[in-house]
Amino acid sequence: MIIDCHGHYTTAPPQHDAWRKSQLAAFREGRPSPEYPAISDDEIRESIEQNQLRLLRERGADMTIFSPRASAMAHHEGDERVSIEWSRACNDLIARVCGLFPDTFIGVCQLPQSPGADLKASVAELERCVQMGFVGCNLNPDPSGGWWTSPPLTDRYWYPVYEKMTELDVPAMVHVSASCNPVFHATGAHYINADTTAFMQFIQGNLFADFPDLRLVIPHGGGAVPYHWGRYRGLADMLNQPPLREHVMRNVCFDTCVYHQPGIDLLFRVIDAGNVLFGSEMVGAVRGIDPETGHYFDDTKRYVDAAALTDAQRAQVYSANARRVYPRLDQVLRQRGR
Repeated sequence: MIIDCHGHYTTAPPQHDAWRKSQLAAFREGRPSPEYPAISDDEIRESIEQNQLRLLRERGADMTIFSPRASAMAHHEGDERVSIEWSRACNDLIARVCGLFPDTFIGVCQLPQSPGADLKASVAELERCVQMGFVGCNLNPDPSGGWWTSPPLTDRYWYPVYEKMTELDVPAMVHVSASCNPVFHATGAHYINADTTAFMQFIQGNLFADFPDLRLVIPHGGGAVPYHWGRYRGLADMLNQPPLREHVMRNVCFDTCVYHQPGIDLLFRVIDAGNVLFGSEMVGAVRGIDPETGHYFDDTKRYVDAAALTDAQRAQVYSANARRVYPRLDQVLRQRGR
C-alpha cells in the first residue's frame, strides 16, 4: 500500500473560495459573515475525480492524507472569529470528500489559529475533527503570514495543542500558510524557510523532554535541513544538546515533497528511511512538467522508486512510517483489513 501523507484540497469547488472572499469583505465592512453556499456531492466528486483521484491512480498511489489548502488558511486575515468560521468550513468540506471517497482520502484538519490569540479554539477544533474521523492536523508556526510574530514552537504558548495531540494520539504537520510579506515568496521561500526554522527551534529547545510521544512532520523534505545536516549537527553540539537522532529525530519526520531526483537521493543519504514519509503535495505548489524528464515535477513516486533503497526501506517510506506516525489511520486500515 502506498500512502501519500501530504495532500491539499487545492481544487475545491469555486463556491468555497467565493464564500471566503465574501466573508473577508463582510469582516472589513463590519457585517456578519454570509451564509455558507450549497455545494453538491456531485460537484465535490467532479473536483476530486478529475484531479487528485485521477493522478493517484495514474501514479500508482492508494491513499492520501488530505487537508485544506495550506496557502488559503491565511490565519492573518480577519480575526479569531473569522478564522474559526473559515476553518470549520474547510474542515467540513474535507470531511465530505473523505465520506465520498473513504478508501482513498482520510482527513487532516486546519486549525483556527489567529495572531495573538490563545489556542483554545484550535484545541476545540482538533477535538471536533478527530471525532469526525480525522487523523491529524496542520500546525502553522507563523499565523502572522510571514512576519513571524509568534513564539517558537518550543514555547509553552503551544503546549495546549501539544497536550491535546498527545491525548488524542494524533500528529501535526508543521505547515505555514500564505505570506503577506513581499520579502518571502509563499511557496518558494516562506514554506522552505518555515520548515528549516521549525527544525532549528526544536534543536534549540527541549520540547520532546516534555512531550516524548509527540509526533511532528516537517514537509517539503525538511526544507534546507538535509542539505545542511552537518551544520545542524554542529549547532546542536555547540548548544550542548544531545545528538540530533536522540534530541529531535525520535519525534520528527520529513516527507518526500522534493521535486527532483538528486534532492530525493540526498534526502535518503542523509536522513534515515524510518524518518521519511512518502508525500507529493500533488496539484500544489509546483504543478508543471519538468522539461528535463517529461514528467510532472510533483510525481514524487518516480523519484522514490528510483532511489537507492532496499525493499524494506521503500515499504517503510510508502506505508509503514505513515501508519506509525498516524496511528488512527493505521486503526482505520486494520479495521478494513488493509
